[in-house]
Amino acid sequence: MRKIRLLLASAILVVVSIATANAEKIDRKSVLERNNPKVTNADPLNSLSVGNGHFATTVDVTGMQSYPLNYQQGVPLCSMSDWGWHSFPNTENLRHEETEKVMDLGHGRKEVYAVEYKVDGRGKKATEYFRINPHRLNLGNVALVIKDGKGQIKEADIKDIDQQLDLYSGVITSRFSALGKPVTVKTACMPCEDAMIYSINSHLLSSGKVSVCLSLPYPSGKHADAATDWGNEDKHASRIIKRTGKSALLEHIIDSTRYYVLIQWEGSAKLVHESTHSYALIPNGKTLNVRVEYKELQPETQGFSFAKSVIEVQKFWNSWWETGAFVDFGDCKDVRAKELERRTVLSQYLTFINCANETPAQETGLTYNSWFGRPHLEMTWWHTIDFSLWNRPEVLETMLEWYNDKAYPEAKKIAERQNFKGIRWMKMTDPWAGESPSNVGSFLTWQQPHYIYMAEEMWRSVCAKPGVTEAEKKAIIAKYGKNVEETAEFLYDFAKSCDHNTGSISLYGQTAMQESMSKDFSYCHPFEQAYFKYGLMKAQEWRERSGKQRREDWDEVIRSLASLPQSEGIYTAGIPTQPFIIADSASQNAGNVAFDPFNYGGDTGKKQLTEEEFKLKCRSDHPAVLGACGLLPDCGLYDRAMMQRTLDWVMQNWNWDTTWGWDYGMTAMCAARLGDGENAVKALLIDKGKNTYLVSGHNYQEPKRLRLYLPGNGALLDAVAMMCAGWDGCPDVKNPGFPQDGKWNVKWEGLRKMQ
Repeated sequence: MRKIRLLLASAILVVVSIATANAEKIDRKSVLERNNPKVTNADPLNSLSVGNGHFATTVDVTGMQSYPLNYQQGVPLCSMSDWGWHSFPNTENLRHEETEKVMDLGHGRKEVYAVEYKVDGRGKKATEYFRINPHRLNLGNVALVIKDGKGQIKEADIKDIDQQLDLYSGVITSRFSALGKPVTVKTACMPCEDAMIYSINSHLLSSGKVSVCLSLPYPSGKHADAATDWGNEDKHASRIIKRTGKSALLEHIIDSTRYYVLIQWEGSAKLVHESTHSYALIPNGKTLNVRVEYKELQPETQGFSFAKSVIEVQKFWNSWWETGAFVDFGDCKDVRAKELERRTVLSQYLTFINCANETPAQETGLTYNSWFGRPHLEMTWWHTIDFSLWNRPEVLETMLEWYNDKAYPEAKKIAERQNFKGIRWMKMTDPWAGESPSNVGSFLTWQQPHYIYMAEEMWRSVCAKPGVTEAEKKAIIAKYGKNVEETAEFLYDFAKSCDHNTGSISLYGQTAMQESMSKDFSYCHPFEQAYFKYGLMKAQEWRERSGKQRREDWDEVIRSLASLPQSEGIYTAGIPTQPFIIADSASQNAGNVAFDPFNYGGDTGKKQLTEEEFKLKCRSDHPAVLGACGLLPDCGLYDRAMMQRTLDWVMQNWNWDTTWGWDYGMTAMCAARLGDGENAVKALLIDKGKNTYLVSGHNYQEPKRLRLYLPGNGALLDAVAMMCAGWDGCPDVKNPGFPQDGKWNVKWEGLRKMQ
């Protein structure tokens, strides 16, 4: 466990195969310093986070989690880990099989899918249970409680706010005044433990008006929130099981879930069991140093020194920033470069602390829950490929171990259940690779070739090492070759089932990457056409690397996959499966449809649309047709001139309010491959709500549920890496994805070419 952070903390990580766009080494610390997030006012969207990839905590202007209720509708104040999960008791013995439905999608076989039943009964109950459970926990809140005569002071009473995250050291310093007295709090996360350290300095500490309060919540089990229910005190249990003069070990039990919290401190203080699930550390002096560690298993109490601990944190982050890849936009003359640098630097930090897990990351990382805290495997591309391009392949390697060890057996069962060969990777899942029922996700296929793409990244990473041996190459093939083969076998079998011996295979019976394109009313989706072909072509290369013969039946499908669909002189999102119906009065206003970002996928059961409805869906949600060019090497399915016309049309006509954060990076990548550097930069900085980047660097989406969206940060990093280092077969020029106008002198180190 904890492979990634142990490697880094031990300074074992080295930069290999460094490519550079400048002769002079970048002063990375200086670049970081000019991009340190600074907060001067209490705003629910301005919270800052520290973490280590496996555990993270988000704090308010006090440097702690003092006002959690104020941040519930912003970026919430949570403490989350990759191991902290819980399931409510299954009192009705619901079975996953009760979510399943036999379907005939035209592939010549009966396919069994895990779907969402909407009608009251056991099917609906099973649907709800297996979507909600398991869910990620908020492990606890650590607050700085300052009281006046009426109780805890309000956040509005916190004055003179001056808070900064020092990226290079990984420490948040929060300065403010309360009750007329200055307060300084230093906050950091330990690199190798799920532990927070705090140093609090103020004359207020000896007044009896200040305490550090640990509160342990009950889970909410909701779709998107802070995973916290401060009620239901009788449904969980907590207690102090061990005390010393400077520490206390707590046990927290929620149904069958049990974990521990170790509190240690320096300075004069006493721990009081304040309420049912709250414990207050009351100081008596002007300085109090505190360490709070969350543990899956009961820990051994060790000594605590804040001074030594913070040095360990600083060494970790100093080493982390000086390894891997880096960019410097400081010499660029284009006024847009400053903001692009800020987004890029902060995205590096945020994707690491939230997504460098040993299990797939959820879209809101370790900050708060979305989709009950569950990861989505189609998002794995956006959560992991950036680590490879930014010269941190060990993160990707660890993720692939989860695919090999945990996900493979379950993915094999899904393919067998649907009567397909090979393995079918699930969509919405959990650390144990369970499949969540869904009327959209269960029918997606664009996560299928991801494994092949990621394995290819590991192959390229090893081959880029100086002095790589044949033994090392063989080891990579042995490690990933089997699952590359079985993933490709599913791609082949699915595609072959769509073959009507016409010499041209258009994939159907799937909901597209562009989820507005449902299996019910569209087929021949452009990204899937290209990605299936890429997957099969690359799998053939893997067979040849391992000394095997190419599969002729795979080559037949590769030759037969249809080119991207066209309409009105550009590439389009798909082809309608049914004739259009005559528009009625209700559909005349189709252009005014309000889209819900959590619930506007195409699988509504409606199989026929008006022409206007179909056209609206074709220009809504993800512009997936651009992904066929941007994410993938050219597989021979499109014409560059027509793809350029398509890009130009999308930039001018797309329904951008329905997009998601990663669409902007994907669009930029398409523009880069086409040699259109100006549109690449424009795409990354389109002025739309879903392309907003907060003070912290988080990619904001919308106010109700997705106030941050890490796939957007990952896509930005993918695009910037590609625009700097290029891609296989790109023009031999400096920073090939940027405008060649002399204004984009981007310096970079360590970036890898994209495939």
